[in-house]
Amino acid sequence: MSAFPRIPALVSKAGAASVLTAATVTASMLLPGMAGDAQAATAGQSALKVAASKKGSPYQYGAAGPNRFDCSGLTLYSFKKVGKSLPRTAAQQYNKTRHLSAGSRQAGDLVFFHSGSNVYHVGIYAGDNKIWHSPKPGASVRLEKIWSNSVWYGRVN
Repeated sequence: MSAFPRIPALVSKAGAASVLTAATVTASMLLPGMAGDAQAATAGQSALKVAASKKGSPYQYGAAGPNRFDCSGLTLYSFKKVGKSLPRTAAQQYNKTRHLSAGSRQAGDLVFFHSGSNVYHVGIYAGDNKIWHSPKPGASVRLEKIWSNSVWYGRVN
């Protein structure tokens, strides 16, 4: 006997669109706690798209958009656009995220550059060991390869 005897009856009555809903509900019952991770990844991926859309915007110390950014201003702006709040500085943002190993990082997670325990820069992970960030005075928002091993990763909740 099936653990879900009602699903065939639901499928035949409800149609194909509801099959997806039933599958999602069933999966969330079988895998509690996974829905939060999926939602965080979606927000991160959406924030990544916002950051990428700002390509070429000039760096300005203390700026948080919409046309000029410093590093933490870009991450703050990108996540705010998708309904997530972050504090203002890179160090504060690190303290607000769920910390991850490099092996657990996903596109949309934050990448924090540090010297010892001092976080000094942040960008949004784009996959393939690259980040979107606003690097320094005289530069603009761009996609760039991670250049250091002194990085930590965090996921916005």
